[in-house]
Amino acid sequence: MKKSILIVICFLTLGTVIGQTTPAIAYGDNKEAGNYKEINGIKMYYEIYGTGKPLVLLHGNGGSIKGHGHRIEYFKKYFQVIAIDSRGHGKSVDPSNKQLTYTQMAEDVSTLLDSLKIDNAYVWGQSDGGILGLLLAINHPNKVSKLATFGANLYPGKKAIYNEIDQLVTDTLKATKNPHTKNLYNLLQYQPNITKKDLHKIKCPVLVMSGDRDAIRLEHSIEIFDNIENSNFFVMPGATHFGSYEKPDLFNMILLSFFNDPFKKTTTYERFTGK
Repeated sequence: MKKSILIVICFLTLGTVIGQTTPAIAYGDNKEAGNYKEINGIKMYYEIYGTGKPLVLLHGNGGSIKGHGHRIEYFKKYFQVIAIDSRGHGKSVDPSNKQLTYTQMAEDVSTLLDSLKIDNAYVWGQSDGGILGLLLAINHPNKVSKLATFGANLYPGKKAIYNEIDQLVTDTLKATKNPHTKNLYNLLQYQPNITKKDLHKIKCPVLVMSGDRDAIRLEHSIEIFDNIENSNFFVMPGATHFGSYEKPDLFNMILLSFFNDPFKKTTTYERFTGK
């Protein structure tokens, strides 16, 4: 049991560890770029870098801005990067200690953008951050001009997540006595609850990203792709749930192309026929 708990903790934090190698700037704890906003009963921590079109970065479960170090280094050359510590994560302060919900966390991001007077932005989310991005595009469509997700899921359980990962989450919830850990794992065990009908509401261009050895079943990522009208699909070869950290050059190239280039969904039939 203890071994299972350790493995799942590694699963949640690996992205942060991989992303922390050697940035010169202390991303996630940078007094020059960091700020707090009191919104929806919490103090939300965020950092802003660069200029241009806003790009919001949303981390995964148990993560924080610190995991975005190299990503911020790259994308701040092209965009105004807004990196956020979600409610109950990183330096954001949530005095309520209530059970986290993806819906509330997405509303926090929306409220923060309002407070910063940002009408719409590009959004990228890793894992749980991808879920938040989908909820933003569903419930606040005017705020998201383009959305990219990596390893997001619509619902919990073995139909979306590979059996061994789902079992590790279940085992950890049974064993842990830490309230914060239980809060985080309850997110994974019981949420989100996004329907195909919800996905049909998304009209902005979406890039659905996955590792070919992701924690999320490939067929589930395809389900997301198939139910968003304006979507592209990218599977990173030889990559896990943390492919964006494992192959940063490939990831950066694909994501920059998606945000900067005109969105296309031309079919092979259309290419063959010229229609």
